[in-house]
Formats: sequence, structure tokens, C-alpha cells
Amino acid sequence: MMRSLDIGATGMLAQQMNVDVISNNIANMTTTGYKRQRIEFQDLIYQNMNRPGATSSADGTLVPSGIQFGLGVRTAAIYRMFDQGSLEVTGNSFDLSINGQGFFQIELPTGETAYTRSGNFMTNQDGEIVTAQGYRVLPGFTIPDDAVSVEINEDGEVLAAIDGQPNMQNLGRIEIVNFINPTGLEATGDNLYLETESSGDPVAGNPNEDQFGSIRQGILEASNVNSVEEITKLITAQRAYEMNSNVIQTSDEMLETVNQMR
Repeated sequence: MMRSLDIGATGMLAQQMNVDVISNNIANMTTTGYKRQRIEFQDLIYQNMNRPGATSSADGTLVPSGIQFGLGVRTAAIYRMFDQGSLEVTGNSFDLSINGQGFFQIELPTGETAYTRSGNFMTNQDGEIVTAQGYRVLPGFTIPDDAVSVEINEDGEVLAAIDGQPNMQNLGRIEIVNFINPTGLEATGDNLYLETESSGDPVAGNPNEDQFGSIRQGILEASNVNSVEEITKLITAQRAYEMNSNVIQTSDEMLETVNQMR
């Protein structure tokens, strides 16, 4: 069978996965805190008909380039890009964003700690600050029943104005974490990530200190998906898919010509 048939097939499969990644990015254009993904390709192994540097004569002359046939393409990795998304003002007291590096810590029902850039929080029936799924925001904050308002400053301090008290009550501080390789985090859905061996251990710290970003109250971080860029990539992937299908069609026509020879 002609190599080009297999090569064209690997190209079509690779571009189909490329379209899948782009489609997921576009679908999450309005998802709070979503981080876009990027696919990376690598060429497959090569078949050596004449290896470069091989001896070509008894006098010791060397083949300058050789004959190598590439066997197609494969997906090497799908990276998640953690660049900052735009900040959108909501005015909601429990809508928070991190302006800079860092992740909020979320307690899962299993006891594990998950991490997120999505700060669209709210309070539950007990006054605890939780996610839309009802998971507690760590280290854990309970808003008093008689609180008139809640203020969260750039340093992550949660302050409650209590009815009848002149001074605001400090309920604690939001602690955020960072990773040496955030791309290695495992996405689990619901805007949450889990630590892996590739991500490294979480490094905890206070907002607005060292390498950690500051907390912004009443503001949400939008998705970092650029619609124009994604549509351009989609068109490129579509054309690449069509060209690989043309390779298969051309190879088939060549084989048909051979079969018709008498």
C-alpha cells in the first residue's frame, strides 16, 4: 500500500483532534475563569532507505542527506494556557478574581483540595462562602447572620460590617496557591483543577505578596479565549484537513491507475 494513504490518514486524525480542541475553546468563550488549550503536533518516525552519513564508496565518501520517508504526524500534547483573562465588573460582593498569579482553594466532598481561577462564589444556608456546586472556599469563612455588608480587600482579608458595631470584624484571610507548572494540573470540569505529579506541589501564600496576585472584589475573570484567533485556527485546521483528504484521494486515484494497467 502507498505510504501516502497512511500519512494522509494521520493528518486527518490530527486535524480532527485540533478541531475538537478549538471547539472546546469556543464553547467556553463565556465561561468564567476558563483557560484556553493549545494542541501541539510532532512528526512520526522516519523510514530510512539510505541513512544520512552512510558510506557511499570504498574511498569513504559519505552520503550528505540520505533518503528518509516521513510517516505522518501525531498529537504530542495539549497545553493549557494560563495567561490572564480580562476582568469584568459585576458589583456582587462574593464575585472575586485574582489579578495576577494564583488559584483559589476549594474543598471537595471527598476531602481533597481542588483549585480554580473562577471566583463566582456565594453563601450557603450556614453563611459559608462556597462555589456554585456548594463546595467550601478554603480556609473557610462564615458570614455572621447580623452582617450588614462584606468587604474583601486586595490582600484577601474578609471583613464584615456588623449591625451596631463601629469596627469591621475580620473573618480571616483568603489564602491562594501557585504551582511551578500549572499546565500539569488535571482539569476535572466545574472550573476545577487537581494537583498532579507534573504540576508539582502547591505553594501557598497571601494575596498581593511576593509572586501572588491581588484579590479584586466585585470583579470576575473572563475566559482568556480570543474569538478571532480561534476562528482563524479553525479555518486553518479545516483547510489542513481538506488537504490531507486530497492526499488520500490522489493516492487512491494513483492506485486505480495501476490496477487498470494491462
